[in-house]
Amino acid sequence: MENETEKNDRSAFVNKFLRLLKGELGLILILVALMVVFSLMSPYFFTSRNLLNITRQVSITLIVAIGMTFVILTGEIDLSVGSSAALVGVATAAVLNATGSIFLGLIAGLILGVGIGFANGVLTVYGRVQSFIVTLAMMGIARGAALVWTGGKPISRLPVDFAIMGAGYLGPVPVSTIIAAGVFILAFFVLNRTKHGVYVKSIGANREAARLSAIPVRKYRVLAFVISGLMSALGGILITSKLLSAQPTAAEGLEMNVIAAVILGGASLSGGVGTVLGTLLGAMVIGVIDNGMNLVGVSSFFQQIVKGVIILVAVLAKRSD
Repeated sequence: MENETEKNDRSAFVNKFLRLLKGELGLILILVALMVVFSLMSPYFFTSRNLLNITRQVSITLIVAIGMTFVILTGEIDLSVGSSAALVGVATAAVLNATGSIFLGLIAGLILGVGIGFANGVLTVYGRVQSFIVTLAMMGIARGAALVWTGGKPISRLPVDFAIMGAGYLGPVPVSTIIAAGVFILAFFVLNRTKHGVYVKSIGANREAARLSAIPVRKYRVLAFVISGLMSALGGILITSKLLSAQPTAAEGLEMNVIAAVILGGASLSGGVGTVLGTLLGAMVIGVIDNGMNLVGVSSFFQQIVKGVIILVAVLAKRSD
C-alpha cells in the first residue's frame, strides 16, 4: 500500500494541475479556440503577416500590463497608465525635437514615467490615500498636462530613425514585439526566481505578516508603482515612435485593456495572486479579440462593450474560485 506521503504528493499534484487548467492552460485553450473561430470567419486572420501584426499590437498592452501586474500583486491599482503614457510621449518628443538626440528623449521620457510612478507610490503608501483615488487624480493631472503642454495639438516632425522602436522590423519580427519579449522575460525572472518576487506576492497576500517577516513593505509597495510608471513610459514611447508623432490624446482607454489583461491572466485584485505568464496570455486574448473583430467588421464601439463584459466575467469567475 502506498504510504500517506505518496497520497499527499499525488493529491498536491492533481490540485496543482487543476489550478493550472483553470489558469494558464485554460487561457491557452481559450486563445486557441478564438484563433480557430476567427480563422473560419476571415481568411486573412491565420496568415503569418496578421499573426505578427497581432504581436505588434499586443506588445504595448503587454508591457504596460506587466507593470500593472506588480501593482496589483501588492493589492493596489494604477489607473494613470494611459495618461502617463501620453504625457511621456509628449515629453519624449519635445526633448527629442529640442536636442536632436533620440537618446536624451528616451531618457527624459523614462525618468518622467518613473517620477509619476514614484509620486503615485509615495502618496499611496506614505500619504495613506487609496491607490484608486491617487491614480485617478494622476490620470487627470497627466492627461491635462499633456494637453496644456501641446495646446491640444500633436508634436510631429520627429526623426525617421525614432520610428524603428515602434514601427520597425528585425527581419519579419516587429521590434516592439522583441522589446515586449525582453520585458516579459525580465519580469518573469524577477517574480519567479528572486526574493523580490516573493516579497511582492507576500505583501499582497498578507501585508501584516510580510511586515512581521522583516520585509520592507513600504519600499516594495512604492517600487511596484515605480515599475508601473516605467512600463507606462516605455509604452508611451513606443506609441509615439509608432505614430512618429506625440499625441496628447494617445493611449485613451489603455487602462481598460491593461486591467482586462491582468485580470484575465488570473490576478486577484486583493493582491498576492497573479503571474506575468497569465498577463501575457490575457493580453494575447484581448489582442486576438480586437484583431479578429476588426477583420470581420465589428464596430469599434461594440468592441468596448465586449471588453467591459470580459472584465466583468473575469472578476465574477475569480470570486467563485
